[in-house]
Amino acid sequence: AAAALLIGNSTTNSIVRFDETTGTFLGDFVAAGTGGLAGPASMVFGPDGNLYVASGGSSSLNVQDPTYPQDSAVLRFSATGQFLGTAAAGGGLARPTGLAFGPDGALWVSSFRTNQILRYDATTGALLGVFASDGNGGLGSANGLNGPNGLLFGPDGSLFVTTQGSANDSTGDLVFPFESQVLRYTPQQVAAASATTPTVFVAQPAVLPDSFGFVSLQGLALAPDGQSLYVSDFAGGVRRHDLVTGALLETRSANYTGTTPSNNFLGDITFGTGSSANTLFGVGFDFVNANIGSVLAFTGGLGAETFTGIAYTDASLRRSIGIVAMPPSQVPAPATLALFVTALAGLVAVRAAHDRPTSPG
Repeated sequence: AAAALLIGNSTTNSIVRFDETTGTFLGDFVAAGTGGLAGPASMVFGPDGNLYVASGGSSSLNVQDPTYPQDSAVLRFSATGQFLGTAAAGGGLARPTGLAFGPDGALWVSSFRTNQILRYDATTGALLGVFASDGNGGLGSANGLNGPNGLLFGPDGSLFVTTQGSANDSTGDLVFPFESQVLRYTPQQVAAASATTPTVFVAQPAVLPDSFGFVSLQGLALAPDGQSLYVSDFAGGVRRHDLVTGALLETRSANYTGTTPSNNFLGDITFGTGSSANTLFGVGFDFVNANIGSVLAFTGGLGAETFTGIAYTDASLRRSIGIVAMPPSQVPAPATLALFVTALAGLVAVRAAHDRPTSPG
């Protein structure tokens, strides 16, 4: 089966699918608004083979406003895009952004607007507890969990978290008083399912020369050899760090619009599968061109290679943030897809005949 990339559109509230090798648009994986899908962020495949998607909430509205969206949840979809229900919600979750399945089998979720990491039973949806917070009621703290984004468990059981450096002020508005960092929670903290003080694994890096003068660390990806950690910067770049020391190994610009400053931002990152297993994919969007998105590729990760440019641009990508590689075993083969489409067309025809008004006789 061909490898595929799933990409979440935050403005059309949909998830689309592309062939990982050719860039061919394969249509909607999850149609707009299915199951209440809103502003999809991080996506991850669970141990059960289903897709889990961070959905709802707001990254910028006043969190104390009574009209603040009450739809924050993690939604579950099958390998064919069928809505299977809500996997996690409640417990104070406000704008989920990062997802990961922990060594304990629980679903770990970063709650962006409350500066927390929450744990849920992915089967029942029950809240298992608050793993970590900023220790300051969402107001933020120096070197703390300030605007948590991506989550990733390392080979040793450590938990890595990117933070935007944001927090809520006393009135509930989003402010940016802290550094954007990568934090690390030790395997011991993870095993205890309770943590208060993380280590700063990566301090706020230097501003990218072709950015708008800010740093906002976003997505995380583990190198295929397990030796380094890739971090995307919303401002338009990717950095690679030693997985043990956190030392910066290299930096690559993801400026594909060719302007200074860049007209594109960068969302999450993921390694491909199969023949693309060593290719690092990212998804960005051009904010001066209707937020139309593009998939970017770094052949061979970063390493000695350079950014290979836009893999493909498509109008079906709109302010795309989340990206995940679909396991090849779960990508429907062309014959299977054809049978599914044929069966679906037949079902629609039968339903249409059934619903057709009859003439009075």
